[in-house]
Amino acid sequence: MVLTQSNMLPLGTELPNINLNNCKGSRYIQPQEDKSGFVVAFICNHCPYVINIKEVMSDILNKAVILNFEVVAINSNDWRSYPDDSPENMIIDVEKYNYNFPYLIDETQDTARAFLAECTPEFYVFNSEKKLTYRGRFDESTPGNGKEVNGKDLIEAIKSANNNYKSDEDQIPSMGCNIKWKT
Repeated sequence: MVLTQSNMLPLGTELPNINLNNCKGSRYIQPQEDKSGFVVAFICNHCPYVINIKEVMSDILNKAVILNFEVVAINSNDWRSYPDDSPENMIIDVEKYNYNFPYLIDETQDTARAFLAECTPEFYVFNSEKKLTYRGRFDESTPGNGKEVNGKDLIEAIKSANNNYKSDEDQIPSMGCNIKWKT
């Protein structure tokens, strides 16, 4: 594991197109109908920083779906070199943590590049006009720091997008394992 911080894609960036297979092999195509906003989470199965938040993250993202947000989680890791991140293990996570949103495989890693994603976990919130309003961390917890896992930063970003409020521009980068790039 290489501890990495997110790049902080510029606020206002248009939502990159997402057209990937989910972990069960079905094609996900980004919906065009009206949504309250969009939440994109770059995660994986084996990163301790993701494992630290999975349960609370699933609950928050499932609630965002209920609020009419399009929510996707994306695994961009080279799962052939890191078998814990294989589609089969992704399916186990979907079932274990009750993901009510697609868990997608970024086989080419082009989607991660389009988002300038660097680590897991990393979160992006776009408003209903598909403009980036938040990018960064889930909350201040990390494995072993003793801080409560509550998703405060992500919850505030979702609330802001849902209510068409301007997000605070002072956002804290995410920190976690580097994306496992193909060689």
